[in-house]
Amino acid sequence: MSSVRLTVLGAGSWGTALAALASQRSDTLLWARNADTIRTIRQTRRNPRYLPGIDLPPSLMATDDWAAALAHVRQGPDDAIRLIVLGVPMAGLDDMCRQLARDLHAEPRTPIHLLWTCKGISPDTQQWPHQIVSSILPHDDWLQTGVLSGPSFAREVAQGLPVALTVASPHAQTGQAAQTAFHGTQARIYTTRDIIGVEVGGALKNVMAIACGISDGLRLGTNARAALITRGLAEMQRLGVALGGRAETFTGLTGLGDLVLTATGDLSRNRQVGVAIGQGQPLAAILAGGMTAEGVRCARAALALGQRHEIELPITEAVCQVLFEDLPPHQAVAALLAREARPE
Repeated sequence: MSSVRLTVLGAGSWGTALAALASQRSDTLLWARNADTIRTIRQTRRNPRYLPGIDLPPSLMATDDWAAALAHVRQGPDDAIRLIVLGVPMAGLDDMCRQLARDLHAEPRTPIHLLWTCKGISPDTQQWPHQIVSSILPHDDWLQTGVLSGPSFAREVAQGLPVALTVASPHAQTGQAAQTAFHGTQARIYTTRDIIGVEVGGALKNVMAIACGISDGLRLGTNARAALITRGLAEMQRLGVALGGRAETFTGLTGLGDLVLTATGDLSRNRQVGVAIGQGQPLAAILAGGMTAEGVRCARAALALGQRHEIELPITEAVCQVLFEDLPPHQAVAALLAREARPE
């Protein structure tokens, strides 16, 4: 098996968890901009801000030196697999890609694989992550890109619990690189070429999780939650296929799998936001308390994309009305139930 040189850029909860996972099999370096975060990881083997109470593997290295983080990937034997994972949220993807475009060069001309992990849509440009990456980073054979996604709570991954993820890339070698770096007794890594389907599933499941949280906050029961998950999946699939994704992707890990996890799991921030709204808390107060949820950021962009492609997204529309138009949650539910009857 080839050796792996892996750098994770971003030491939030997911970046740290992936770095901890990879360090069991690969030569892994975690980079953070914040020197205090790195100092704490080195001294205590913990990242208390993002993963409180979780011990990190002693094999995991950490740095706040950007040049050292990029150099780490270039080192090692000539036949090593070289992998960069962007552990930044959607809001930080553009800046991270611009930094890489400035400092990540093609010499020596050994292939580098790059994976992003963020899920969402740019609220300003309605761009998907792969569009942001391709518009900034070089289109050269030495840089092969893809997305790593799937049903995964960072805390469980960092605790060593099982997880299954999918890598979507046009390059077969990128999927193989991720499998070499991560696939083992704790993690299963699957591959696909359907980047659009994977990204649509990853973004819209957050909106559906807010809807399910609102339903739970209103105490509408498990029947209602099951209906929202099922019809939410159909909504995700309609938009994904219209944008060029494959229908079957939405029955896999990055569609149904991620939706079920995010809509029902107590660790889901999107579901927590929905529950709080269903219990009567205003969105501004929820966000002011430090709660962040990607579904809030991308809901309007998803709805705009649906309208542009003439795709009905009734659950997404209802979530937008509750979040941004002050529609009382119980009225949004009533409007969904009052929609014209139709075949499934």
